[in-house]
Amino acid sequence: MFDHELSTAQIIAIAILPTLFGIVVHEVAHGWMANRRGDPTAARLGRLTLNPLKHIDPVGTVLVPLILILTVGFAFGWAKPVPINWDNLRHPRRDSAWVAAAGPGANFLMAIGWGIIGKLASLLPAGLETVAMPLMYMGMFGMFINILLMVLNLIPLPPTDGGRIATSLLPPPLGQALSRVEPFGIPILLVLLLTGLLWRIMTPLIAATLGLIRQLVGFG
Repeated sequence: MFDHELSTAQIIAIAILPTLFGIVVHEVAHGWMANRRGDPTAARLGRLTLNPLKHIDPVGTVLVPLILILTVGFAFGWAKPVPINWDNLRHPRRDSAWVAAAGPGANFLMAIGWGIIGKLASLLPAGLETVAMPLMYMGMFGMFINILLMVLNLIPLPPTDGGRIATSLLPPPLGQALSRVEPFGIPILLVLLLTGLLWRIMTPLIAATLGLIRQLVGFG
């Protein structure tokens, strides 16, 4: 991803902000959309905030991303899910799809935002390399991590966002059948990740989306 060899400390410094925002804003987007669709649970509990302390999951937000950065050079993780009472939604079946899609949608918009930051950094005049280079690298990583989170969460396997979207959009009998997979969804995803099969599916999707954003903002 990076043109120059970076130290572990530099990788962590570059990756921590895009990763943290990617995870936290993803969850806030779910709660924000649920609030607009009739469920104020997250708002009442003070979870519609960008304060990371309100969303940190010690394992998913700290331990897993840190281990991945130290071992493979990139990170993804998860925040503490925002509480949603699906029965409060005005049209539970339709609105649950909107709530689920809000998280990946937020990641897509953030990827564009990080691309713009990287592009602007690349336009800084000579002599400001100490500012420009970290921002450019952060922009590159921000695009990547947000697209990774978006694509991973759109895998149509409950309990992912893609799984919830699929169960909402499929005819009720098929949706109910798919929802029964939810208790086994995470173990299935882990097996697919460890065997490399899921990466082979995700890689072209990530590459195509990154290419689209790079073309859009002229960076990367």
